[in-house]
Amino acid sequence: MRNLEEVISLVPELHREDLERWIRDALVEAAQEAGHPTFSELQFARVRLICTLRYDMDVEEETLPVVLDLLDQLHDTRERLHTLSQAVLAQDAEVKAAVLQVLAEAKRTRGS
Repeated sequence: MRNLEEVISLVPELHREDLERWIRDALVEAAQEAGHPTFSELQFARVRLICTLRYDMDVEEETLPVVLDLLDQLHDTRERLHTLSQAVLAQDAEVKAAVLQVLAEAKRTRGS
């Protein structure tokens, strides 16, 4: 866990006011430790992502929630696909072959 001061010191372009607003607007989740905000490694990475979007890519403040929601959906979809892939790989050869056949047929149907 990283505290607010540590996050601000590790991300030079980050402004305290921006981070406090992102917490208030629930773009970043901060836990409370002894009455002070703390950030998990995942939330610290999210702060760095938001900084990249906001400061480097000039994504407007009003647009950040939409962009972050889409990125969260993409991340969730990738996790689900990974889980599904692992489940298929754990099956016997007959089941794997059947799944691959259905996927191939779906691909041909889409015209890819």
